[in-house]
Amino acid sequence: MNSKTVSRPVIGLGVLVWRDKKLLLGKRLFSDKKANQNFCWQFPGGHLEKNESVIECAQREVREETGLEIQAMRHLGFTNQTFTMAGCQYVTLLVSSEYKSGEVQALEPDKCIDWQWFDYQQLPEPLFEPIHLFLTQFSEFANAPQGDLFAMHAASSLVMDIPSSGHK
Repeated sequence: MNSKTVSRPVIGLGVLVWRDKKLLLGKRLFSDKKANQNFCWQFPGGHLEKNESVIECAQREVREETGLEIQAMRHLGFTNQTFTMAGCQYVTLLVSSEYKSGEVQALEPDKCIDWQWFDYQQLPEPLFEPIHLFLTQFSEFANAPQGDLFAMHAASSLVMDIPSSGHK
């Protein structure tokens, strides 16, 4: 996306996929010459499309990127930040879900070369900027270490999906 073509915030979505108190993260490829990095760890996710519900988007993005099916989705929070790499403001919605079925695969290897399950109390570094921001906000709000992320997932209410107007 180009800052000249985007005049409003972009809505992104990050999906926490839980399996046995482990979180799924992918090795995202990018080139950040300033930070001297060529990857970071991310949750599955992407952009909310027109007429798509948040749940539909979460299910689609996880399926497209990993081949997994998810269930029991919950809203966890959001971040609101301007990213210099993208050149625009992103509102990133964080949705927590539970693994339902499938074997994890790297289905978009040009964007993400590997998916791995990590203990939620020992997440790898470097984390994708919206994840880092969310975990920082969460720790400050909860006045607790990131280790309580699973408790937040478990305590959050399930989101009831209201089908959109026929998005496919």
